[in-house]
Amino acid sequence: MSHLLPGLLASFPSPSSGTLSIGPLKIHAYGLMIALGVVAGVWLMGRRFEEKGIGTRDDANSISVWAVIAGVIGARLYHVATDWSKFEGHYGNIPKIWQGGLGIPGGLLFGIPVGAWMIRKRGIPVARAIDCAAPAIALAQAIARWGNYWNQELYGRATTLPWAVRIDADHSPDGRPGTFHPTFLYESLANFALAALLLTIDRRRKVRPGNLLAIYLLGYGVIRFFVEGLRIDEAHHLGGLRWNQWVSIAAVIGAAAYLLVTRNRPLATVAVTAPATEAADEDDDDEELIDDTDDTDDTDDTDDTDDTDDDLAADDATTGEPADVTDADAVEDAVEVEDVADPAGDLPSEDDHSTRPQ
Repeated sequence: MSHLLPGLLASFPSPSSGTLSIGPLKIHAYGLMIALGVVAGVWLMGRRFEEKGIGTRDDANSISVWAVIAGVIGARLYHVATDWSKFEGHYGNIPKIWQGGLGIPGGLLFGIPVGAWMIRKRGIPVARAIDCAAPAIALAQAIARWGNYWNQELYGRATTLPWAVRIDADHSPDGRPGTFHPTFLYESLANFALAALLLTIDRRRKVRPGNLLAIYLLGYGVIRFFVEGLRIDEAHHLGGLRWNQWVSIAAVIGAAAYLLVTRNRPLATVAVTAPATEAADEDDDDEELIDDTDDTDDTDDTDDTDDTDDDLAADDATTGEPADVTDADAVEDAVEVEDVADPAGDLPSEDDHSTRPQ
């Protein structure tokens, strides 16, 4: 056992296959990791929608369907465009995304605008919604990056560090097995940290709408620049830097410029409880109306009773005899006398009761 310990500490192995078999069903692990990342990201986005009071989890699901589709298409087109030599003459390989090859810059370039368009269609504040999506995007990327591990791709330079990843001969650049920098792991951990940072900033500081997405783009640009510098897979170079490093620099500059330009803008406030308050006010008004109606009915009934008592007392004063309220005939005679004495009638009739507001 002791002779195996150095080998275990020197690196960790790669999967022997990029598929998972469940009976007759075969699942491509690359696609599975992307799907798990999407599920986690949509969950976080929906939860933040509800926390901010701007939407529901159903809103997040509906928006994400179109944003993810657009993002996958954009990511694939970006990869194909930047590695065209691999697809020229092999056009049937373009849609085979399960074999790897999704460029995150393209996914963001297509996915964010389509997501913003869907957000606007649902009547949700766009800037606040994309801020809810920013940490969710970072979380999704952190999980999806493990698809590269299953495909044994996008690793870095050779290294003997204890956390190096072992790549077999079929996937190594020189046809021999070796240990390399697990750049997928670096980017995954960095994205987890970025998601946590964005959530912390949002909870502890007042952030202008739209700025959290800019912070994400700035942070991811920095992460990708350094990770890209470790990778050894084929890529176009310009001025000594890989193409994606230039894209990262552009993202950092653009995001930083946006944050500087908007730093003096007033913080926008959204009264997310306004609809609920208005509904509560309407309910209160209805209750007050019902109470007023009940009070009116009670007052009318009391007045009628008092009028009847006064009429009986008046009859007693006329006859000089006390009224016997237990004698039904005496009460009936008193009512008849009152009707004769006052044709207009002080006693309420059934028609009077029927015309009162109920």
